[in-house]
Amino acid sequence: MTHQHTDPHRPGTASLAEWLRARGMRMTPQRQLVLDAVRRLEHATPDQVSEAVPEVDLTTVYRTLETLEQIGLLAHTHLGHGAPSYRLAEDDHIHVVCHHCNTVVDVPSGLIDDLDRQLHDDRGFRLDRSHLTIFGTCADCLAGRDD
Repeated sequence: MTHQHTDPHRPGTASLAEWLRARGMRMTPQRQLVLDAVRRLEHATPDQVSEAVPEVDLTTVYRTLETLEQIGLLAHTHLGHGAPSYRLAEDDHIHVVCHHCNTVVDVPSGLIDDLDRQLHDDRGFRLDRSHLTIFGTCADCLAGRDD
């Protein structure tokens, strides 16, 4: 019989209740519902989370998303000019967004390793990959355009 070791300081190994308790916070049903909705939706604005959990009011959704981000379970990024989009913090990828159809493609964050290394070596600058979104035009929109 094997026992799975959980570490309340690592998001992938601890339950939400353990994660919160390790930070002196209490578990609430609303926190679990919001986290579960973000897991299901993968990239979710506060409004999308609110639609997915109608039993939790929008103000609580916003507060909960902020709390879960502050304690390291969620990360947000901006995929356009609207509300931020939340995802699990451990889901390490870069967002590529089409200006024309708003398609979002997740690509491995390793694609920018060279850029990150060069910025660090040349300028002493480190990228915050969790907030990196690259905008352009997808293949489908390029194929349908005449210019």
